[in-house]
Amino acid sequence: MSYLKNRKNAFVYAFSGLWQVTKREAHIRIHLLATVLVVSAGFYFGLSSVEWVCICACIALVFCLEIINTAIEKLCDLVMPDQHPTIKYIKDISAAAVLIACGFAVVTGLIIFLPYLLKH
Repeated sequence: MSYLKNRKNAFVYAFSGLWQVTKREAHIRIHLLATVLVVSAGFYFGLSSVEWVCICACIALVFCLEIINTAIEKLCDLVMPDQHPTIKYIKDISAAAVLIACGFAVVTGLIIFLPYLLKH
């Protein structure tokens, strides 16, 4: 029974983390807005299953990297409250990962949605 309780707790903690990051981080809310717009456009244009998989993968990638970036930044701030060149480097490269994922998502979105937009 303890095993099942631990699994349940793991889900509770994960959803709590998701709720906390959504409340506290503006970038997550920006990504949520973009997600609502993209998903709405997907339903409007009637995307194929393959297109939905690509869109959902991009959304998941961006959210995952944004959450990891936030965790890295918070940990760096806790460990080294003062400015430090190595901490800046760590924070910059973790932010770069989010930037790359967002760029990939935008390009994927253009490849998928541009043909639909040009038809209308």
